Amino acid sequence: MLFSGLALFSAIATYSQQTSASAPEVISVRVNRVNVGVIVTGADGKFVEGLRREDFHLLDNGVEQPVSDFASVDEPADVLLLIEAGPAVYLLEGGHLHAAYALLAGLSAGDQVAVVKYAEGPEAICGFSADKQVAAGALDHLNFNLGFGALNLSESVATVLDWLDKTPGKKTIVLLSTGVDTSAPAASVELLQRLRVGDARVLAVSLAGEMRTPAASKKKSTPSKAALLTAQQFAEADEELRGLAVATGGRAYFPTNEKEFDAVYAEIAQIVRHEYSLGFSPAQLDGKVHGIEVRVAANAGDTRGVAAGSDTNGIGWRVDHRQGYLASQGQRP
Repeated sequence: MLFSGLALFSAIATYSQQTSASAPEVISVRVNRVNVGVIVTGADGKFVEGLRREDFHLLDNGVEQPVSDFASVDEPADVLLLIEAGPAVYLLEGGHLHAAYALLAGLSAGDQVAVVKYAEGPEAICGFSADKQVAAGALDHLNFNLGFGALNLSESVATVLDWLDKTPGKKTIVLLSTGVDTSAPAASVELLQRLRVGDARVLAVSLAGEMRTPAASKKKSTPSKAALLTAQQFAEADEELRGLAVATGGRAYFPTNEKEFDAVYAEIAQIVRHEYSLGFSPAQLDGKVHGIEVRVAANAGDTRGVAAGSDTNGIGWRVDHRQGYLASQGQRP
């Protein structure tokens, strides 16, 4: 069964309206606090547990801020699979979709999954459900656009973000895409700005790996020259996916075979529900976009025999978080 984007999340909107209609009038207090979700993983891609508040340094526009709230969060996540449904992906014969079942199998019982495909625009296939068989069924019946039309990646992600605005809690977009984007350049710029200050994380998985060294025997038909990307187009597509992921504190993956896809999805299933939540009160309420940087202290993890460094945090450690936030406009009480 197909659902429109509005129908996909209408239940949440309806519940909110009913709650607001029945609830008594209350006095609202504006709290100026920024929450930053941080993922710290080791060389094996697994979440690094046991870090403490004092192990983190949080900088707002380069100025360190005290971390007022801290928690190690392990809770169910909302995962939206956004899958490119163009002709190039069809020619890959769905090998990446086969590996996607590993992602569904690796998710925890409480994690909810929705499936959306896109070409010219996004089309919701199934709404959020903790029943992974529902999502698996959607993958089984995914149809591809075989004509060489538009692949509006940026515009589709922006529309999905509109849908997710109605969804509370942790939100992750797992984007399965070649990275080819026919959206207007302005749409790409606006999307990156929005992602940098938003609360949805993008984990991008490139589907273009097999297209770089195509094996005709594994394809439904031998791709024509028009179906294959040039080296420059590959580079641009990779940078597109990398930019979307980095802006949100997510990650971009570039697997080239089924084994690598399996490893990627296993890592994604492991990290979507784990993060450290750091909260702070901005020193300036200037209505401007501020940059965020999170560092792990050099001596973090000494009790576990692992030292954290700067870029990759020592022995294979990696830290990911969103790049910024939009400060409130006004004065502190």
